[in-house]
Amino acid sequence: MASDPGRRGPLDGVPLLGARHITAGERWIFSAGFNVDPALTSTGRIDSELADLRRLAESGARVAVLSHQGSHRDNSATALDHAAAHLTRRLGRPVRYVPENASDAAVRTAEALAPGEIAVFGNTRHHAGEERNDPDLARRFALLGDRVAVGGFSKAHRAHASNTGVLRLLPGHAAESLVTEVRFLAPWAGRNDGLSSAAVLGGRKPEKTLVGLVHAMRSYDLVVPGGVVLNTVLRALGHQVGASDLGSRPDACLDAVRKVLDTPAKARLHVPRTVWTAPTDGGRITGAARPTAVADGVPADHAVVDFDLEPWAAESLAGADRAVLAGTPSRYLDGQVRSSDAVLSALSRSSGRTLLLGGDTVAELPWAGPVSTGGGSALELLATGTCAVLDALHDNARAGTGGHGPADDDVMDGVST
Repeated sequence: MASDPGRRGPLDGVPLLGARHITAGERWIFSAGFNVDPALTSTGRIDSELADLRRLAESGARVAVLSHQGSHRDNSATALDHAAAHLTRRLGRPVRYVPENASDAAVRTAEALAPGEIAVFGNTRHHAGEERNDPDLARRFALLGDRVAVGGFSKAHRAHASNTGVLRLLPGHAAESLVTEVRFLAPWAGRNDGLSSAAVLGGRKPEKTLVGLVHAMRSYDLVVPGGVVLNTVLRALGHQVGASDLGSRPDACLDAVRKVLDTPAKARLHVPRTVWTAPTDGGRITGAARPTAVADGVPADHAVVDFDLEPWAAESLAGADRAVLAGTPSRYLDGQVRSSDAVLSALSRSSGRTLLLGGDTVAELPWAGPVSTGGGSALELLATGTCAVLDALHDNARAGTGGHGPADDDVMDGVST
């Protein structure tokens, strides 16, 4: 079924921050997605919020920024002082860093912000309840302001306390970064039988399988799995994968792949004949990679680190009218570049549209074309036409969660993906 250009768009009816008049002294929570490492390897997820933060500050708003970096589950959550320092440099005004975010002291700090002042509060993922969308934690976050601007498209697919949770309590508006990404993704969204399409899915995150692979097999002409997605596909097909990385949700991903393989699909699935395997210890490569026939299986003490792209798949990628690359196909930063380089070479020969998705993908691979810092959120939007934050903003608008200003009725019309 071809996409319907007349269907309702994901932002229809959602109040936009850019359309709202800001009054000096208003208290705003800005829900961002500053999932950027302290070395600031790639700052796109911070820089995408600069225009709205600058407008809020110049209009005299008092802004409490809530964001995350890393995860509570694996103790990788760090302080966000580097984000505050980067904002200070880019905005040309002091941006405070407040290590706490849900304490009484944090609330008092937010209440004491001066008009035009911005403060980045502590990493929301220091709390176990953030990723569980704990309502009590959301209530604590909501005390930091009177209304919410939701940016952070990279986490728009996650129903967390600092984005969808606070939207149950305070009036919400879509920040420009969210609106821009949704509109930008329109050319790659939906199924269009008049265009040949391809999806390359890699990396480690389970949504590349649970959302990306499941959707792509129904909507694209070619799907090339890499990374954990490939390892899971090989396992589902009955091949031995040794010590290969199967991600954080191996059972759920394996079930999803088996269902995909048992269901008629539009896409042709690329399964390589040869993978490259290396001895590993705790996920670390400890020896040289070697070619291994998939049919022979991966030795128990080895892991798949790369694969050979079949020539027919390279030609299909080069001829695609639109293509999406979400997740690095190989262990690229460990020097395993065969499949990634082959995919990028093929895509560079294409005259169609190619898009790279995800912060890690964009940071790791040499690509000068269009990119989106949203990985899982972009996949979910392309797959379903919506995501958790958009659903929450729609619910918020329908519920009339208080605080409508003079321009709050200005909404996005006619944005269709």
